[in-house]
Amino acid sequence: MRVTTDLAAKQDFINILKHLKMSSKTHYRKVFKSDHLGVADLEDFLEEGVVLDFTIKQVKQEIGVKVAGRTGNFNIAYFNEPIKPLVLNVTNSKIVSGFSGGSPFVEDWKDIRVTLYIDANVKMKGEIVGGVRIRKVQPQKDTDKPEFTEKHFAAAKKQNATITKIKSRYSLDKATETKYLEYAAAK
Repeated sequence: MRVTTDLAAKQDFINILKHLKMSSKTHYRKVFKSDHLGVADLEDFLEEGVVLDFTIKQVKQEIGVKVAGRTGNFNIAYFNEPIKPLVLNVTNSKIVSGFSGGSPFVEDWKDIRVTLYIDANVKMKGEIVGGVRIRKVQPQKDTDKPEFTEKHFAAAKKQNATITKIKSRYSLDKATETKYLEYAAAK
């Protein structure tokens, strides 16, 4: 019996070491600073266990802005959650338009729930580079999530939970968010 326990303990220890080794790796895209949401950002969220459901607060057509080193005109989605804005390509714009009841006007693209994912087959200039896509099926509303309250503070702090991670699992009002941030900052 002791041998089985020792082997199981050793295997658990090896698995922990493998996880630590993998989690200490750095994606090459992290050094390319971006003000907009990209594949590396989604990979970080997935590593943290964040569900990639977000709410578009609004979409703005921005003229003459710089995106990925290129100046141009872009539809940019801003979110209720504290994440970077997403530059909407034609594919993602059509999906958001459909979620808004088919309106082609970006001013109508407000308070829209979306699920983001990484599409490894996205091409740019004929080269497969991967990209952020919006799923064609809308996620359920936040009302289906339990409310994050003060009784959750200690467990969330112990897990070093970010606001984004908390919002992926719970509904969180602004006042409770502020209280949690103060609680988490205290030693």
